[in-house]
Amino acid sequence: MIDKNGYINVSGSPMYYELAGNPNGEPLVLLHGGLGSIGDLTPLYKYIAPDYSLISMDFRGHGKSPLNGASLSYAQYQSDVQEALSHLGVKRYSLFGFSDGGIVGYRLAAQQPESVICLITLGSQWRLEANDPSIELLRGLTAEFWAERFPADVDSYNASNPKPDFKKLVDAVKAVWLDTTESGYPCDLVESITCPSLIIRGDNDFLFSLNEAALLKTKISGADFANIPFTEHASHQESPELVGTIVKQFLSQQKA
Repeated sequence: MIDKNGYINVSGSPMYYELAGNPNGEPLVLLHGGLGSIGDLTPLYKYIAPDYSLISMDFRGHGKSPLNGASLSYAQYQSDVQEALSHLGVKRYSLFGFSDGGIVGYRLAAQQPESVICLITLGSQWRLEANDPSIELLRGLTAEFWAERFPADVDSYNASNPKPDFKKLVDAVKAVWLDTTESGYPCDLVESITCPSLIIRGDNDFLFSLNEAALLKTKISGADFANIPFTEHASHQESPELVGTIVKQFLSQQKA
């Protein structure tokens, strides 16, 4: 159940947000994946809403947030999230990020260690190597393919976004995914993450390999790791009970 929702002006562009869960609980920021929206993370609410104050937001151009102004990048997403949280008066928070949301989470935890209490990522790469097999797939992605694969998601975007232009959004997000500059993936910045961290991936996730996840675990001091069987990239949607239970347990341990 949504307690409050609306728009926050971030760098001249409206960013849609929702507040839910326990208003007296510790803040838990939820960040969705590329070409997704707030609604993608609702399968986890039943496991975390009773204990946490949930803060969700649609990235620039996604969901109900229009694609205005600056080009998209992980650095831009990060800046937008920081500005939105400042507006809401949230100084310290835990974070769950799926895919692109987790990549933004790495950047936040590495560069704002005083703000991030603990970090959970799902299906979130930390770098893009030149020989990464996903590059060819990402380069060839089209709006038509996505609409055919995820018709309900695209219909929802077209119905809810104030200025829908899905082809433009796909092109902008592809540039984010293929960005190997400092505005993109955190790469070795992850070694600066000091908060309790949990890395989750689906066992059949071809975008975030087991080798990359295992290497990331060695780079984040004390990080925990969970490999979710029988799932692909979106484990929280494919196996919400298992992922939700793991997330709840990890967060509860940080309170102890």
